[in-house]
Amino acid sequence: MRLRVGIVGATGAVGEELLAVMEQRGFPVGELVPTASERSVGRAVRFAGREWPVLPLEGARLDECDLVFLSAGASISRALAPKLLAGRPRLYDNTSAFRLDPKVALVVPEVNGHRLTPAIRHAAVANCTAILLVLALAPLERAFGLDRVVVSTYQAVSGGGRRALERLKDELRRELAGEVLPAGASPPFAFNCIPSIGEIDPGDDVAARTTGEEKKVGDEVRRILERPDLSIVATCVRVPVLRAHSESVLVELRDREARLDDVIAALRDAAGIELRDDLARGVLPMPRLAAGGDLVQVGRIRPADRPGCFTFFLAGDQLRKGAALTAVQLAELQFGTG
Repeated sequence: MRLRVGIVGATGAVGEELLAVMEQRGFPVGELVPTASERSVGRAVRFAGREWPVLPLEGARLDECDLVFLSAGASISRALAPKLLAGRPRLYDNTSAFRLDPKVALVVPEVNGHRLTPAIRHAAVANCTAILLVLALAPLERAFGLDRVVVSTYQAVSGGGRRALERLKDELRRELAGEVLPAGASPPFAFNCIPSIGEIDPGDDVAARTTGEEKKVGDEVRRILERPDLSIVATCVRVPVLRAHSESVLVELRDREARLDDVIAALRDAAGIELRDDLARGVLPMPRLAAGGDLVQVGRIRPADRPGCFTFFLAGDQLRKGAALTAVQLAELQFGTG
């Protein structure tokens, strides 16, 4: 089986990661149709030992592909998805456009892969922070039940796209050279932590105090776990790390008798998790180690302040497992190539 595969946003950070993941995993691409914005047309992407020209969306005949990865922003996904679904392809959407749409599957393969039935042609890839978190929460929900989750995230600048990453590098070079960065509309990434990621809803007072990223984490984790009642409190922070997000998590389990050894065992045995939990030997989850990897590292697991409460730290590559790898895994599930 050789598939005609389209990528919308092929020259972006997630698009480039999709190409790398498909090649590394031997995904059966017979023909690649990479598309991007007009400014990228004329470029080429390299895949499977050859150059593939980047095409404009118009005229790319994406509707004749077997599958299309959408990675060019929510507005483009909203405009393209209905047209493509009228044609041949299955869609795997890395944008936020349809994640909460009840007609579109929101699937993390290791957690709720059973929901991606053969009849489904449009699947959403969850928010990167939510994917990393839900991989650790799902085994605890299955084993003990979850009553409450409190999470603080430490999100790499590359999560904001290529321009944000280049901005951080430039700021670091200039500050280390002794320059004073000019005051701007946005606070600098370099040597800084910014507790605001995503849009802010100016509606009511509560909404105005919650960022878009924090809302996404709660809404999407609840949907993936099928726990609309689950209490989730998130604080999302941008930190001057190049790649891979980290999260500090506190869980309150429904089973108040759960023991530390049982919690560690549940996480150790979970799909998609690498346990790094030896504080004395320095075996810890760290974004520098997680970058480029397929697994979410979990460690620093310890009891919290009362029975049934535990805290831990995780790190995972948000471009890979938090986006491209999950999208390719969804396609592997449906096309039987994994």
